[in-house]
Order: sequence, then C-alpha cells, then structure tokens
Amino acid sequence: MDFNKDLIAASSTPIVLAILAEGDSYGYAIIKRVQELSGGRMEWTDGMLYPVLHRLERLGYIKARWQEAENGRRRKYYRITASGRAQLAEERKQWQTVDALLRGIWRTGSLRTSTA
Repeated sequence: MDFNKDLIAASSTPIVLAILAEGDSYGYAIIKRVQELSGGRMEWTDGMLYPVLHRLERLGYIKARWQEAENGRRRKYYRITASGRAQLAEERKQWQTVDALLRGIWRTGSLRTSTA
C-alpha cells in the first residue's frame, strides 16, 4: 500500500515519539518497529526518518547519544525527553480527535461513491 506523503509527514512525529516512549532506540530499529507495528504496510527509509529525528532533537523532544553495539559498531541512540513526552500527549489528543471525526463521517456513510 502506498501511503500519501502528507499523511506520512504528519504522522511521523507521534509515531517516532511513541516508539521512543517504549524505550531508547536507534534509526534502523525505529524503521523496523514502524514496519512491524503497521503489519508491513508502512515502510520508512533512512532518508525519511533521519530528518524527523534531527528536527525532534532540535526541538528538544529527544536526545541522542553514541553507544557501542555488541558487534563493536557505534550507533546513535535516541531517547524521549520530558518535553517529548508532553508533546506526545498533545499529539495523541489531536490524532484521537481526527480519528473520531473520520470514524463519525465514515459511520454515517458520507463517503458514498458517485457515478457520473
């Protein structure tokens, strides 16, 4: 399934913050977690994720640190900050409102297909 780029962009902040609320993680693991949580329907790339991580870091929502992995490679791990948790709570409220609105519209059958 191809997702609309605007939808991916709009949802990236709460998705990343929610994943980091589960625990510290690094880029590749975040990408894999998105794929796992979406049942394989969403596939993020490095080129999509890293600008989001850098923006969230600039905003103070996450902090990064370098850590050596078991295989000896250094990985940049990210963790959510208190400010990031507050932002995640706000994002959650907003997405719940959007979700409720769409469910209400779809429940009433307002999305009938028309033929010309």
